Amino acid sequence: MLKFIRGLYLVLNMAIIIALLAIHFVVKESSHQSSLLYYMLPLPIIIVAVLVLSVFLSKRYRRYNLILTGLLLVIWLSRSFKINIPEDAQENDLEVVLWNASRENNFKEAFIENENIPDVFVLVEARRMNIKRLQLDFPEYHFYFSGEEISIFSRTPIENIEVNQNKFRTVIVSFKVKDIRFYAVDGVGSLDVPRAWGLDFIDAQIEEKERAVLLGDFNVPFESKFFSAIKSNFNHAFNEKGNGFRETWFWNMPLLSLDHIWVSKDLQVVATKKINTFKSDHCMIRTTIRW
Repeated sequence: MLKFIRGLYLVLNMAIIIALLAIHFVVKESSHQSSLLYYMLPLPIIIVAVLVLSVFLSKRYRRYNLILTGLLLVIWLSRSFKINIPEDAQENDLEVVLWNASRENNFKEAFIENENIPDVFVLVEARRMNIKRLQLDFPEYHFYFSGEEISIFSRTPIENIEVNQNKFRTVIVSFKVKDIRFYAVDGVGSLDVPRAWGLDFIDAQIEEKERAVLLGDFNVPFESKFFSAIKSNFNHAFNEKGNGFRETWFWNMPLLSLDHIWVSKDLQVVATKKINTFKSDHCMIRTTIRW
């Protein structure tokens, strides 16, 4: 009877592992339902699952789980862990910061977490704030609140502001600062809405692909096939000059890279840093660009 139970668990172990690997490496985003499983099962989760399954295996078979764990760990690190050499900032460089404020924070908390006041700061899902009060506290700077949980700060005037939203609540705020076009994004997060609908809407709104920065919470990981159009015209700021794990969610654990800063290929990414914080379930991203 014990032999039968062990054999049954071995089969179950293999079936679970095959299913997990198939979802992550084969099925991926082939349908809306499979995409939800794909997002829910990033490689760190699969690695932990394989390790937990190995606990109940005999030594003879446990080693195969451990070997697979090692291979998956190598794949994950090669994808997500970046090592780059940042350049020294120059006087005319532009420091840009992005943060999903988790509806609990505003610019005052954001400046504290960033430890300085950048040139441009975009908050997504920010707490409703009194812009008039902020303007009194920071009279020399410029603020804009879209009304759709995207807030913008700039040291210099914010120009040519345009807000677009589709019926599935993907929002994109377009504006200019220092002759650079910015597209601030809050991607759809509902489980019943395919992410492709949000990314297709975003792609349609990006009219300028030079001297442009696209940033926000896309609610889609970097590996998503829905980023193909963006990747052809923009560089990922963290991939270019970031160090450490690219993932920005969840609560400083590197599970998914949902928050992104994309920089058009005619601009240079000088340095990028991910800032861990417990004031939000999303990390903050700071990048410096040069043109």
